[in-house]
Amino acid sequence: MRLLVVEDDIRVAAALSSVLRRHGFHVELAHTAGDALDRLDTDPDVILLDLGLPDHDGFELCGRIRAVRDVPVIMVTARSDVRSRIHGLHLGADDYVVKPYDLGELIARIHVVSRRRSAAQGRGADRAGPPAGVLIAGRVHLDPQRRAVTVDGVPANLTRKEFDLLTVLAREPGVVFRREQIISEVWNTSWQGNQRTLEVHVASLRAKLKVPGVIETVRGVGYRIAACDGPPAGRPALGPVR
Repeated sequence: MRLLVVEDDIRVAAALSSVLRRHGFHVELAHTAGDALDRLDTDPDVILLDLGLPDHDGFELCGRIRAVRDVPVIMVTARSDVRSRIHGLHLGADDYVVKPYDLGELIARIHVVSRRRSAAQGRGADRAGPPAGVLIAGRVHLDPQRRAVTVDGVPANLTRKEFDLLTVLAREPGVVFRREQIISEVWNTSWQGNQRTLEVHVASLRAKLKVPGVIETVRGVGYRIAACDGPPAGRPALGPVR
C-alpha cells in the first residue's frame, strides 16, 4: 500500500515513515502543502495529513486534495477539540487521529479506510464475469451470500471460520493480507496470542481445497490468494499489502 505522509516536522516524519516501511508500506514524504500536491502524481492509496503546515493550513490542503483526487485522507494532528474534528470530517477527511496516538491503532485505521474505499469502488464498478456476490480464485468459487464454496464444481465442506478466512483472502487475489488484519476480521480480536490459530486454519483450508499454491504464505507478513492457478515459479514478489 502506498502512503503519502504530510508532516512538517522532519524528525517526526522520518520516525513515522521508518516504522511504516517496516510494516510493509511504501511511504512518500511531504513537508509542505505544495510538496504534497506535487506528490499526488505518485497515486497514493492513503494520505496521512498533519494540519500544522508552514505554507497552508491542513484543512485547506484537504479541500484541494478532494478537488482533484478521490483518495482516503486521515488527518493526524495534535488538534483535539471537537470543532476541529467536525470541520475536518466535513471537508472530506475519512478519519481523524489525535496525537499522540498508538501506532497499531493508526495502522488499523489505514487498513479500514483503504478497505472501505476499495469496497465502494467495487460496488460502483460495472464488471462482466461471474454472478454478483460470487468470488472466484482460479478453480475455487465462493458465494458469500449462500456461504458455499466449490472446487472444480464440487462442494467443499468448510467450517465457519475457514469460510470467513477464505472470503477475506478471495476479495483481492494477489493482494497480501497481513496476519493481524485477518485475525481482526475473522476472529474479531487482536493479533496477540492468535498466531497458531491462524496457521492451523490456513493449513486445514489448504487441505480441504486441495488446490496446490492457491493460498500463498508471504513470510513475515501474511497470506494471499494466488492471482492464478498453481504454485508460483520461484519465490513470488511481495505484491500489494493490505
